[in-house]
Amino acid sequence: MNNNFWADRYPPGICSEIDPDEFRNVLSVLRASCERFAGQPAFSNMGHVLTYAELYRLSGQFAAWLQHCTDLQPGERIAIQLPNLLQYPVAIFGALRAGLVVVNTNPLYTVREMEQQLQDSGAAAMVCLASQARQAEGLLPATRLRHLIVTEVGDQLALPRRWVVNAWLRHVKKMRPDYQLPQTVRWRDALAMGKKQILQETDPAPRSIAILQYTGGTTGQARGAMLSHRNLVANMLQCRAMVAGVLHEGQEITVAPLPLYHIYAFTMHCLLMLLLGAHNVLITDPRNLPAFVRTLRGVPFTCMVGINTLFAALCDSEPFRKLDFSRLRVTVAGGMALSMATARRWKAVTGCAVAEGYGMTEASPVVSISPLRHIQPGTIGLPLPSTRCRVVDGQGAGLPVGMAGELCIRGPQVMLGYWQDPEATAGVLDAEGWLKTGDIAVIQPDGYLRIVDRKKDMILVSGFNVYPGELEEVLGSLPGVYQCAAIGVPDERSGEAVKIFVVPVPGSNLTADEVMQYMKARVTAYKRPKYIEFRDQLPTSNVGKVLRRALRAGALQEQAVHQG
Repeated sequence: MNNNFWADRYPPGICSEIDPDEFRNVLSVLRASCERFAGQPAFSNMGHVLTYAELYRLSGQFAAWLQHCTDLQPGERIAIQLPNLLQYPVAIFGALRAGLVVVNTNPLYTVREMEQQLQDSGAAAMVCLASQARQAEGLLPATRLRHLIVTEVGDQLALPRRWVVNAWLRHVKKMRPDYQLPQTVRWRDALAMGKKQILQETDPAPRSIAILQYTGGTTGQARGAMLSHRNLVANMLQCRAMVAGVLHEGQEITVAPLPLYHIYAFTMHCLLMLLLGAHNVLITDPRNLPAFVRTLRGVPFTCMVGINTLFAALCDSEPFRKLDFSRLRVTVAGGMALSMATARRWKAVTGCAVAEGYGMTEASPVVSISPLRHIQPGTIGLPLPSTRCRVVDGQGAGLPVGMAGELCIRGPQVMLGYWQDPEATAGVLDAEGWLKTGDIAVIQPDGYLRIVDRKKDMILVSGFNVYPGELEEVLGSLPGVYQCAAIGVPDERSGEAVKIFVVPVPGSNLTADEVMQYMKARVTAYKRPKYIEFRDQLPTSNVGKVLRRALRAGALQEQAVHQG
């Protein structure tokens, strides 16, 4: 695709190019926003508000503690292993201001997963909850950790709520096991000591690494995508260009239910919304829907960022449906495919259409999104400004508009490569900067992109390509289906056969025959499921994406047992 192809397809008011060097680094954005919006809310959680001025002051205290009270040097890695609490943005920006490289880490990781990530990154420090400190204790001999900063859930709240929250979790919920770690410093102590020090502000080069974001854990050993300051700034500016005229500086209240340690939520809330001077309402536990809805009552939120499973669950909640959505203007979906059924229901409940986006960790992460005033359901929108896209066949040859092939992208948001893994880097990133996404896509004549499915998830039935996403979209519209997933399983006659997993709506009497008849009327013969299995739940990732790989592994194991 030539550059004019894309430039001619952006709606009026959206530029086709951005200047990725408008800000030198992420810290330049932080400084500018905290000065401009000083007295306005930046983040809130559990009823406590952190203004932009307070965010800058507290992150500076943490940075000063890192500089003066530890032996950490610029460029060393620090793991941040926190849920959506006010401590998260303070820790992230403090670490960056001290010149460290942040390793975003999932608080739900097992000891094995933590050990692998900490070993690979060589992290020298970690910030975690007190409830996770015992796990960290066992990791010290096998990693390079020298410093452990431990915080409790309520540590950034005002008194007396801080005491109440921490006491309740410690004594009632029993969520703070004992640990013996001489390297441990309590979060509030670190801030207090840092307050007495003078911070030496750092000024990272644009192409220096800001974040190591691990990805690929669902397909094998996770690898650290090296995201530079320029990568992150570029993606932030690209997203700003796509919301121009719809989201307004200093006026937005954005609900943040997705984990900030996930790159999608990080870019949305800690970069784009930071730049816009928005108020981010942090939801610590989005699975607790009653508490989630209580948080939203009385909050005139204007924007919601989420994923398909979250939107579906909220629409099922009667208290949520009773909320006031009069100010909600923007809903953005990403992280996993958005089903048409969920999109229609969300619009019916809230009155706000969902703009679906697409991205991957290696692209910081956003690649495309539907322009907010020109949403085209069933697509992932237009490529972000300064982003080039093409689709290629199995031999890497470019395909024309309208044909399905592997989506490849190029732009200033594309990662530097994988941490200490040049072989893996070469496998996805060529010399010209084109990144292979592993997704099968179609470029429409109007420039909008449509994802067909994951290349690795494609099912080959008698030589025909079958895409699980299509089957899941069709079956998801059947009343009585709450969640579903399609995989390929070995078959002697056709090479592979389709197997569908179905989670029925509670109380539904849905049968396998009804499922089969529904699919028979809507898809051609080779796409129809040969096997149907009902389950109470499906395995999902930390952001709610169904793990087809886990389903395939279980199906293969079950088949081996039967054959044995």
